[in-house]
Amino acid sequence: MDSRRSLALRFFLAFLILVVSLWAWSASEVLAASRRDEARPAEAIVVLGAAQYVGRPSPVLKARLDHALELWGRHLAPRMILTGGQGDGDTTSEAAVSRKYALKHGVPDSAILLETRGRTTSESMRAVAAMMHERGLSRVILVSDPFHMRRLTLIARRYDLEPYGSPTTTSPISASPARQWKYMLNESVKAPLSYLLEREPQ
Repeated sequence: MDSRRSLALRFFLAFLILVVSLWAWSASEVLAASRRDEARPAEAIVVLGAAQYVGRPSPVLKARLDHALELWGRHLAPRMILTGGQGDGDTTSEAAVSRKYALKHGVPDSAILLETRGRTTSESMRAVAAMMHERGLSRVILVSDPFHMRRLTLIARRYDLEPYGSPTTTSPISASPARQWKYMLNESVKAPLSYLLEREPQ
């Protein structure tokens, strides 16, 4: 009996070490992606949605849009895809609010595409991929918060896009170290799980 317990304990410790090692690797990948700006010429700038307040972008969404506008001003892509569905109790979608903001800041309506149904990162990226593939395109600059970039690029590749992450540097989340690390730790778990558990059937 003692030998069985000893063997079970060794297996448990080995499993625990494996889990901790995988989590540490994931956390390092999330951190590295949060600090890396891969912006370069592409076929679309994709802005991931965030909350909107009665038709106005929240501070988090505004930071993402401002960063996308800066990339647009550098002529890195000829079109902008704005994502985000309608939250519970909302009367408009995040994407529609983003469109209004982009138009106000000089992006022509002819260059804007909207994804208005996604309630998760995966749903939005699946719709973005469909828009891109319909046009024979695949190269996208992805704009979101730093903590989001690793999971976002993993999901984009799953849908056969060629993603370049470009995190905003002005998000209010990044301005709060405690809040930033909370999101980073959450993403260190979400990133591998989203890839393993949300894979679309072939």
